[in-house]
Amino acid sequence: MAHDDHDHHNHDHGQDPPSDMTLRVKALESLLVEKGLVDPAALDAIIDTYEHKVGPRNGARVVARAWSDPAYLDRLRADATAAIAELGYGGRQGEHMMIVENTPQVHNLVVCTLCSCYPWSVLGLPPVWYKSSPYRSRAVIDPRGVIAEFGLAVAEDVEVRVWDSTAEIRYLVVPQRPAGTEGWSEDDLAALVSRDSMFGVNLAKAPEVDR
Repeated sequence: MAHDDHDHHNHDHGQDPPSDMTLRVKALESLLVEKGLVDPAALDAIIDTYEHKVGPRNGARVVARAWSDPAYLDRLRADATAAIAELGYGGRQGEHMMIVENTPQVHNLVVCTLCSCYPWSVLGLPPVWYKSSPYRSRAVIDPRGVIAEFGLAVAEDVEVRVWDSTAEIRYLVVPQRPAGTEGWSEDDLAALVSRDSMFGVNLAKAPEVDR
């Protein structure tokens, strides 16, 4: 569901997520390992996969293909889950995907207000801020302010749309392709796509001037 950014309220939602959450997770992991329910090596392998091997690189490949292949972009628009699966990415909250495209007139921001639904298969492990209550609350109330805190000022004449991910649908922002990248390979394009740009809290990186 999309929200516009016309209503602004002043609410103090605090700054950081509870610091004891990491400790709770670690305690649970230790308990499961101690009782023999989880193999610590398997746990490490899962974490390594999503943190280092997946990361946001899968999503960056999806965006790079969309930038360079209009037919693929059309398939993403029609059925993002299937189009993403074409590249071999799926499972682990990668089902029920939908893309939203940034344009000169519209900037998209993704949040999950009820929990922290997140497409692991294309973005790796969710960042701490995405799961935090301040982000989840304020992204809907003051999206421009939240985006500005990440260092990005969205022009007043650009509409900000907020997309609320759920268990039924998860959103992936396709940022605008940076100028000066005509003729670039998909590998080079993918290097410009950051995780944050696929949430909408930042833009794709500009090309290096001395390229």
